[in-house]
Amino acid sequence: MPRSPDDTRATWRRSLQGWLWVAPALMFLVVFVYGPALTNIRFSLFSFSAMSLDWDFVWFANYARLWNDPRFATALTNNAAYAAISVFCQVGIALVLAAVLEARVFPRFSANLFRTALFLPSILPVVVVGLVWQLLLTPTTGLIDQILWESGLSGWSKAWLGEPDTAIFAVIFVSQWQWTGYIMALFMVAIRAVPRDLYEAMEIDGASGVQQFWHITVPGVRETILIVTIITILGSLKVFDIVWVMTAGGPNHSSEVLGTMMYRAAFRDDMVGYSSTIATVIFFIALTIGLVQIKLQKDR
Repeated sequence: MPRSPDDTRATWRRSLQGWLWVAPALMFLVVFVYGPALTNIRFSLFSFSAMSLDWDFVWFANYARLWNDPRFATALTNNAAYAAISVFCQVGIALVLAAVLEARVFPRFSANLFRTALFLPSILPVVVVGLVWQLLLTPTTGLIDQILWESGLSGWSKAWLGEPDTAIFAVIFVSQWQWTGYIMALFMVAIRAVPRDLYEAMEIDGASGVQQFWHITVPGVRETILIVTIITILGSLKVFDIVWVMTAGGPNHSSEVLGTMMYRAAFRDDMVGYSSTIATVIFFIALTIGLVQIKLQKDR
């Protein structure tokens, strides 16, 4: 049955009203997200500095240079290690600990103090965390080394932030210390939303705590696991502040990540085009991860 002109006009009116409601949000995205992203991609095709008006159009020369830069391979590897360890600690270990605390500790003791202690490191400024852990990891005089010496583990004593083999892992450890408790708090909220009847039914059937965890807790918080995993990976991809405060990418660029490499190119070496190239690579990696998340959510 053909639609009347009045129905068509009403449909267009409702559609226009909907677009008017979302227009401010779309304008915000265009001005502050997509616009700068496209501008950055354009910058990556030029060779120029912040103090010069000479812009040389070099096509993809910056990308070729980045591909052949040994620091890029190091930075990308460090970001990948950062993401893998963060997912293991902030998703895997945090979920297990959250389930144990919710099942064994919080029902018997006041949970407020525990939750505050878990959440506290995440609200500390990253600069403060980095400087404090720098002091703790100072060779010989740092608290960590003193504990190792007193415990008879002097062989483990070393310049954790001063050796190429350990610098990035020391920074990653500090990052896990700061954020794992926060992720645990998120998992606790998700676990408390799982119906308790399911646990009681499995307990009556003789299921162990591990079986309850795998068959009730994990499926019940699967959406939270997916979101936290994506956030953790994206955060590891964009990490900059804690690395810059603790090691500045050293020693000898061994703890370099994409964020510090981009900052150094822009503000230390005055290579804005090259820095924009690194930022573009970060953008497309993050975009790919975001598209994977959308695909996984649709599949569910």
